[in-house]
Amino acid sequence: MSDATTARNGTPAMANISPPPRGEIVREPSSAQQFSVVEKPLSPLERLYNQGWVRKVFILVVLALIWEWYGRTLNNALLFPTFSATVQAFVSSIASGELPGKAWASIHVLLIGYACGVVLAAILTATAITSRIGTDFLETMTSMLNPLPAIALLPLSLIWFGLGNGSLVFVLVHSVTWSVALNTHSGFKSVSNTLRMVGRNYGLGGMRYVMKILVPAAFPSILTGLKIGWAFAWRTLIAAELVFGVSSGSGGLGWFIYENKNLLDIANVFAGLFTVILIGLAVENLIFRVVERHTVQRWGMQS
Repeated sequence: MSDATTARNGTPAMANISPPPRGEIVREPSSAQQFSVVEKPLSPLERLYNQGWVRKVFILVVLALIWEWYGRTLNNALLFPTFSATVQAFVSSIASGELPGKAWASIHVLLIGYACGVVLAAILTATAITSRIGTDFLETMTSMLNPLPAIALLPLSLIWFGLGNGSLVFVLVHSVTWSVALNTHSGFKSVSNTLRMVGRNYGLGGMRYVMKILVPAAFPSILTGLKIGWAFAWRTLIAAELVFGVSSGSGGLGWFIYENKNLLDIANVFAGLFTVILIGLAVENLIFRVVERHTVQRWGMQS
């Protein structure tokens, strides 16, 4: 009768049987020494090694020691002065005021040419992303002029603009414009369709669409183009000043290097090259690295 009732109610007969009682679980305390250490405090040397600037300074110190060793081994100041002799010439040129004046003359011209090149690249890129003919124009001009060395245009610029800063600015604009425009345009083209549709759904258009959607998404490529443009401009300027300084009797760091080469003061030549390197390191680590840390890394686009 009970089985029939159970079957009628749809409940198995075994469901009414209570499970056997479970035994007590007793956990003995274990010593922490039985387990491996999950997080180990770093030693002072390891914490120091994790700092990027410490590793870079170490590399520079090693290179300076190799430079000093090779200069002393060669023992010919006319061919390769030691690092200590270069530093002495560098300090003497700074104390006399000659080297800072030459460096500022180069930087002043560089800033003008770099700014003009970036503005021109922005105009070309904005035209390219808003029209097909603009894209065709930018791609055509980039493929033609980007492989052309800027220093090759110096003879023409001297004819067109004369013996002045205009000639240097012209070749700097050429060296900056195409690399910045090419990287910026490539960055805009790589923006995902999802971000583009988000901007359109918010009703963005024109320059608001470019500044709110395209520029932040493409900023890693834009920053790369700015770095490449800076490197091209800096190298082009020093090379142009070697020629322009000879023509005009004045100039910046390039002329300083050329003049001391004619005087066979090789230590000052190396001091000029050393200044070029220091300015390059300063711009990379104090400007571009700071911008990258506050934009690309902060936005999670780069580790």
